[in-house]
Amino acid sequence: MRIAISGTHLSGKSTLVEALSEALPQYTIVEEPYYLLQEEGYEFAELPTIEDFELQLERSIENLDEGAPDVIFDRCPADILGYLLVHTDVDAFDLDAWLPRIRTAMGTLDLIVFLPIEVPDRIVLPLSQDAAYRQRVDEKLKEIFLDNSFGFDADVLEVTGNPRTRVDRTLAYIRNTLDSGNHQP
Repeated sequence: MRIAISGTHLSGKSTLVEALSEALPQYTIVEEPYYLLQEEGYEFAELPTIEDFELQLERSIENLDEGAPDVIFDRCPADILGYLLVHTDVDAFDLDAWLPRIRTAMGTLDLIVFLPIEVPDRIVLPLSQDAAYRQRVDEKLKEIFLDNSFGFDADVLEVTGNPRTRVDRTLAYIRNTLDSGNHQP
């Protein structure tokens, strides 16, 4: 299965990816585009620009285009789209130009595991974080994933709870999907 772990920043994505990598050692883990680009020497603005997010979007699409069968992606193009759509310079983003490529890339995923902000929030935000911005991204991602506002063709599993519960629910969903034969390798 090709699985993306999605959610706003500081939602527990990396913790879930790490736990799933231990439970599913046959899966390849693909780090989120931001960190991949940083490792390659790209320097992001302190407050990422539209261009910074478009570069991440391009990398995310490229990651999905690689086509390996058993992969867990930390983020997917729809995550980056969520950030772009709440950016203060959103008018500089050409959604119509990007949307066909995003839809195609999203269609290569079998499952999106979405981690929303919980109430009460399980994550203690550092003082340096803008809680309102994080909330806006979370709301946009809920529209994208739960309301399927762009008609992406992938199953979405919303998981909440402590880290163990999130892992257990995700693994149960994967097992049930594979056991039911709804997934074609």
